[in-house]
Amino acid sequence: WDNADFSKGVGTTFYQEFPTLNTAKPPFVRDVEAKVRQYLRSSYSAAWTLKITWEKAPAYGAQTDTQKTITYQAILTTDGYRSYVLMLYQEGGMRWDYTRLPATNVLIGYT
Repeated sequence: WDNADFSKGVGTTFYQEFPTLNTAKPPFVRDVEAKVRQYLRSSYSAAWTLKITWEKAPAYGAQTDTQKTITYQAILTTDGYRSYVLMLYQEGGMRWDYTRLPATNVLIGYT
């Protein structure tokens, strides 16, 4: 999440929190629950969900190329016992040209 470069005024980051413990769940949270159930084949009911969106984010070193941007999201969710991360990329995947980045040991995902 740290290789986006917003220093040239291109792109933005925003987030939305969904505290859903003992409250009605919006369609977005129900969709997240369905994805967790589908991928893990287990029951899941979210108590809290956070959606973070990087919109039209240029890669670090954007002073040379602000045209190739990417929109992606990280969705953090927990039922209070188990926690999950969904990482979603716009159609076509990560479009940054990693050969032009200052570091070449690029990873998509988390550890």
